[in-house]
Amino acid sequence: MMLGSLGLRASRAHAHAGALPPLRARPARLLVVLVVLLAGAAIAALVAAVAAWTPAAIVAVALAVPTTLWIAGGAATSVVGLIAPPPPSRPLPPGWRPEGRLAVLTTLCGEPPEPVAERLAALHADLAASPLAGAATLYALSDTRGAERVAAEERALAPLVASGRVIYRRRADNAGRKPGNIAEWLARAGAVHDHMLVLDADSWMRADRIARLVHRMEREPRLGLIQAGMRLVPAATRFGRAQRTAARLLGGPFVRGFAASTGQTGNYWGHNALIRVAAFREAGALKNLPGRAPFGGDILSHDFIEAAQIARAGWAVEVDPDTAGSAEGGPQTLADFHRRDRRWCQGNLQHLRLIGSPGYAPLSRLHLASGIFSYLAAPCWLALFLLAGSGAVALSGWAPAIAVLTLLAVPKLCGLATWLPRARTAARRRMVLRAAASEAVVSTLVAPMVMMRQTGAVLSVLAGRDCGWWTGVPAARLMPPGGAEALAGAAAGAALYAVNPGAAPWFVPVLAPLLAAPVLVPWLERTQ
Repeated sequence: MMLGSLGLRASRAHAHAGALPPLRARPARLLVVLVVLLAGAAIAALVAAVAAWTPAAIVAVALAVPTTLWIAGGAATSVVGLIAPPPPSRPLPPGWRPEGRLAVLTTLCGEPPEPVAERLAALHADLAASPLAGAATLYALSDTRGAERVAAEERALAPLVASGRVIYRRRADNAGRKPGNIAEWLARAGAVHDHMLVLDADSWMRADRIARLVHRMEREPRLGLIQAGMRLVPAATRFGRAQRTAARLLGGPFVRGFAASTGQTGNYWGHNALIRVAAFREAGALKNLPGRAPFGGDILSHDFIEAAQIARAGWAVEVDPDTAGSAEGGPQTLADFHRRDRRWCQGNLQHLRLIGSPGYAPLSRLHLASGIFSYLAAPCWLALFLLAGSGAVALSGWAPAIAVLTLLAVPKLCGLATWLPRARTAARRRMVLRAAASEAVVSTLVAPMVMMRQTGAVLSVLAGRDCGWWTGVPAARLMPPGGAEALAGAAAGAALYAVNPGAAPWFVPVLAPLLAAPVLVPWLERTQ
């Protein structure tokens, strides 16, 4: 979760700092107050519950403070999104046509090419029937490797290339990965375009949504990047559908709150974003980090850094929270989720070397800090669980657990407060409540597995292991699905029971999903 603004925001609409616009100052300041109140209450409950101030208790409180601030930031962002006024809707003026040229860049790296070709064909037809007709060019920029995959990609895209609907280019040298691919396109063809829309192989946008973004960027000459909100496409597995349900229920208030509180120093999520070519050029190309991976080499989570550099150059970076006409695919299996998450973990931890870069806006540093802690939170949670479960930290009462559960429930409640008023019939209200209950159950079951995997990922990065760049090729499984989680749960459970059998009720919510993982994971990955 992003913490949003902590009141450090400065206007980036011009090259100099300035006062916050009034409508954006209020959400930012409200967010600060909410974070302090929510985190303060939870931390106070923990401190009051500590029965003896041992060294272990001091360590536990030190771990709990940043962890609580982080989840309080997510909760506060959702509350701001619930109560902040929605951004104004600006339809296209009648007869509007863009003044400049647009490039739509779809990046590929080993993904199945047939769905990509279908989406590109549909987007070309959609653009041809929109005000962007004649002003937009579609590019497919490939880093695919392997003779069979390259041949399949070229075969799938050949009709689009032959008809002139898509310009396809596969690099001989994929240095810099996706950022390097876009940088090479920028040097070769960027000069003839004013704006570029970046898409991933599994994302898409409708022409009318793209046109509204282009119109807005032309109307605001210091706007350098607009990140569009996104929906998840319909999923095939239970796990994929659970992610989509969570995104639909919880995403709206959070993204609206994030957009309202970050204002013109927002963030970039790597795709489904319109970027002014001049701003991207002025921000400067990414440079590899000195040293070897995982902390050196290619910057894996490049998007946050690109946003920070665009803001540093004096351009506005904003988030448009509207999700209409903008979507992406999500991982369909937990194995795919963990593989992608491992790369994101390494990329976010690389930001430890970049967060102090000169000239970054305070909010840009906060985005980086929140991304870093989104992975450090997992080992913090695990350490707190082990300290409490082993009896090393003596707590009186359930107040700390209730406070944390309340914080975790706030985004869910904000989601319900958004959707229930829209449900005009009793049947629809029951549907919303069933979806919310299902999301709560699945997230509760999956959370311990994600905590264990992310802790392993953090330790792997700290140990110097490089995950490389995922190309969409499934990795060989050394254990059956859920086996690693079950082993970790059994080991943790045996150790805790040996030292503190009386605390077994603390163990169950975390250990039960881990021990049941060999059954849960195949069930979640099943299609129906």
